[in-house]
Amino acid sequence: MKNRLLLAILALMCVSLLSFGCASKKVAGPDKDSWEEQERERLAKERELREKLAKVAGELGSMIYFDLDRYDLKPESRQILTRKAEILKQYPEIKLVVEGHCDERGTAEYNLALGERRARAAADYLANLGVTASRLSIVSYGKERPLDPGHNEAAWSKNRRDEFKPSY
Repeated sequence: MKNRLLLAILALMCVSLLSFGCASKKVAGPDKDSWEEQERERLAKERELREKLAKVAGELGSMIYFDLDRYDLKPESRQILTRKAEILKQYPEIKLVVEGHCDERGTAEYNLALGERRARAAADYLANLGVTASRLSIVSYGKERPLDPGHNEAAWSKNRRDEFKPSY
């Protein structure tokens, strides 16, 4: 009889523990809807940036040209850079890579250094007009990426340039 009583008490305790147990809890962590909403917002922002970039890519991508063995900015180059600065101030999300290029004359080392000075001149001018320097980067390709493969003054004058690559 003691065993039956003990067994009944044990069964009663098990039933009471099961009925009074903890309520089911949701696992803590990111909510699926929240994650999906964040992803939608991220994609919308990226789409908006792409649209802004497409709108101004033509003007931001316009090149400037240099005289032989020079890296000083011509008046027409300053006008182009001033317009680029206005656009960059209007769209603070956009960054700009300035690429310096040279014609085929001169050594590779000389042209790499000259291309860097050309890119630096344009980037410094933009920074002086109020574009944050952290949004600008420079690279020199020297004579490695000619725009015109010709071997005459007409081709060389096209190759002495800065190109501008906008991104976000």
